[in-house]
Amino acid sequence: MKIAMLGSGFIARFYATSLHDQRRKDQVVSVYSRNKENAGRFAKDYGLDHFTDDMLEAIEHPEVDVVLISLPNHLHKAAVEACAKAKKGVLCTKPLGRTAKEAKEMLDMVEEAQIFAGYLEDLCYTPKFLKSLESVKNGAIGKVLWAKSRETHPGPHSDWFWDKEKSGGGAIIDLACHCVEISRNYIGKEVRPLEVMCWADTQVHPIDAEDHAIALVKYANGAIGQFEVSWAFRGGMDLRDEVMGTEGTIWINNFLRTGFEMFTTGDRDNYVAEKAEVDKGWLFPVGDEAHDLGYPNMFTDMFEAMETNRQPRETFYDGYVVNAVLDAAFKSAETKMWEPVILEDWRGADVEEVSKTAVSFDENYNLIKEEVLPNGDIKYILKHKTTGDIVQKIKS
Repeated sequence: MKIAMLGSGFIARFYATSLHDQRRKDQVVSVYSRNKENAGRFAKDYGLDHFTDDMLEAIEHPEVDVVLISLPNHLHKAAVEACAKAKKGVLCTKPLGRTAKEAKEMLDMVEEAQIFAGYLEDLCYTPKFLKSLESVKNGAIGKVLWAKSRETHPGPHSDWFWDKEKSGGGAIIDLACHCVEISRNYIGKEVRPLEVMCWADTQVHPIDAEDHAIALVKYANGAIGQFEVSWAFRGGMDLRDEVMGTEGTIWINNFLRTGFEMFTTGDRDNYVAEKAEVDKGWLFPVGDEAHDLGYPNMFTDMFEAMETNRQPRETFYDGYVVNAVLDAAFKSAETKMWEPVILEDWRGADVEEVSKTAVSFDENYNLIKEEVLPNGDIKYILKHKTTGDIVQKIKS
């Protein structure tokens, strides 16, 4: 694939490095930046012949097969609209929109234009996530009851993130978009998110948006998704997921504790890892940062989907659903109430009933819990099917 990169900043460089160093047969051939000097520097660093400060020029470049949007949130819609008009496939970084309304408009644009569209949710492509999701889908932990995702760090790297109008919010729009989609994958994308309870506050930074938030997302099958996000966490970037099922549990530490630890007295400035705050003392570097964050797997999926005419794992529709959940979270943070997730276009299952099946122990009792005691006895906690009385029985 020959790619036009819209944007020349932090995430654009992560994307370009992943594309040029990993799959290799895909190449960025043109870069657009609002600052032509930045575009020129990017082009020089990645060996591109073409750079411009005219977005349409990059999109309509005759060699370009697909456009990769790595622009600030408030520019996503205009870029998607231009791609749709030019009939160029488009990949858009997260979040898709600042609101569900904006995301739905972009979804409608690409579907009406009948162009390929992929949602670049990299944390749903990390090696640990893909392996754990496969285990969940194979039934290793039974029915998923609770999926929790956490992303916290000391704050983003560009000024526009901190501008509520340009970004669409604070830590929620920046980080919870990852967390919500991670939980959706574990719980099942066909399961409808119903309502959200969210606490959010601006605890540290002098900004209008929230820099810390915690929320619960209730799903139609009774499962709960949970996110914890912060721009006020000190110590680097903390990415963790937990999934609890009826038959097991998964715990993943994606980034802060990598199994790679190093001590240095730090006599020079060095890059350690994304959002790392120090470059001396005990450090936690990342062996292959792009791979650990899912970028190569993400682009492989996107381009193979284009080549084989299938949907990628993460679509614009997924981005729209995520934005709808975040809309409910923002509203809940204001009202202090459970708020419904408004989805005018729901494409999953319609079931909204929670099935709770009791495990029968014998003709009189259902089993609550079974455990082996230190002396080898087996204890059963039971509930009578008729009276509801709870008793215990021990098998020696």
